[in-house]
Amino acid sequence: MKARTKARGIALQVLYEYDLSGHSPLISLANRIEEDPLEEKLIEFTTKIVTNIVPMVHQLDELIAVHAPEWPMDQLAVIDRNILRIALWEFAIEQCTPVKVAINEAIELAKVYGSDATPRFVNGVLGSLANKQNEIIQKIKPDS
Repeated sequence: MKARTKARGIALQVLYEYDLSGHSPLISLANRIEEDPLEEKLIEFTTKIVTNIVPMVHQLDELIAVHAPEWPMDQLAVIDRNILRIALWEFAIEQCTPVKVAINEAIELAKVYGSDATPRFVNGVLGSLANKQNEIIQKIKPDS
C-alpha cells in the first residue's frame, strides 16, 4: 500500500470510530499512529484530513446528498460514507488532490475496508460529485 493511501486508511479508521462512538478523533488518531507508525509528513496529512472533516461532516453529507440523491446518507454504510467524505474533502473542499487521484484513492480504500460492492458504489457517487465539482466549490465558498 502506498504511503498516502495508508495515511488515508488511518484517517478513515479514525473517522469511522468517531462516526460510530463519538470518541475524540485526536485521541483515536494518536492510538492508530502508535499501532501503525507513519512518517511525520504523513502524520500531518492524516491529522489534516481528520481535523478538517470532523467539523464539516454535516456540510459534506449535505453536498453528497444533494449531488447524489439516489444514495440517502442515512442508509449508507458508515465506512462508505467516510470514504466519500474524505475524497470529496480532498478534491472539492481542500482541493489538495486531483479529482481522478482522489477517486482512485477512494476506490483503493473501498477495496480494503468496504464490502464487495463498495468500490463500484464509491466510484459512481464520486463520479457524480466530480461532474458537479465547480458547483460544489461555488456553494462552499461563502462558508469558507
